Amino acid sequence: MRKTLSMLLLAATLPVAAFAGPQSPSGEMPMECHHGDMGAGHGGMGEFKLSPEQRKAIGEARRTAMQERREINQRYLDKLSESDKKAMQAELKASTDKAEKVFQDQLTPEQRKSFEEFRKQREERRTEWQEFQKWKADKEAKGQ
Repeated sequence: MRKTLSMLLLAATLPVAAFAGPQSPSGEMPMECHHGDMGAGHGGMGEFKLSPEQRKAIGEARRTAMQERREINQRYLDKLSESDKKAMQAELKASTDKAEKVFQDQLTPEQRKSFEEFRKQREERRTEWQEFQKWKADKEAKGQ
């Protein structure tokens, strides 16, 4: 359930996050676009001239904080009944669908085509990741 909920939350944010911010010529998201609350014009890290070491340290601190938030959220979610969990998932999906519709309504036909290609690639990567996780679990189970 934990993985499912985490994947649901991640999937809910990917479509909007993927196209919402500007990209560098190399196609990578600039530092200030990785987190909405840390974006340009909002005191984001992109406004500073950070060294690669500083970027690495800050990135690691952000990842650690994000993981801690996930663990805290999960502790409280684990206390919910199955019906509350299902209701929460349905509400999250409805919210995501609504946001995605608003997002897609703003796209030109060409952009929609690109977005659908992106969505297809994302789904392929998700499937590959799930297959890898299953393989890894099977390998660990056989090794023990």
